[in-house]
Amino acid sequence: MIRDLGDRTKKFALRIINLYSALPEKTVAQVLGKQILRSGTSVGAHYREAHRARSTAEFVSKINGGLQELEETAYWLDLIGEAKILKSDRLQALTQETQELIAIFVTLIKNAKSRG
Repeated sequence: MIRDLGDRTKKFALRIINLYSALPEKTVAQVLGKQILRSGTSVGAHYREAHRARSTAEFVSKINGGLQELEETAYWLDLIGEAKILKSDRLQALTQETQELIAIFVTLIKNAKSRG
């Protein structure tokens, strides 16, 4: 799973980059776009950092950082959709992937904490 999740978070980042590239040139779209670009592309970085963790506490901290970025990405996706910057159906698959990654990261944190 470790390798698969590393690939999955990288593909997620690439999808976020493509979303950003598809945004209109309007100021509001670009401001929101920069926010989602930052949060969505940092998820994989947090995941990679977690694998260099020297302790369970450090692993949990890094994964939790990725979880926070996923939550923020979900927020920006909601705003982009509700502000009608992009159509909601264009965002649906990415929103679903965000929610699935959130669930995975929560599980990683719970499992790590239970192992102590």
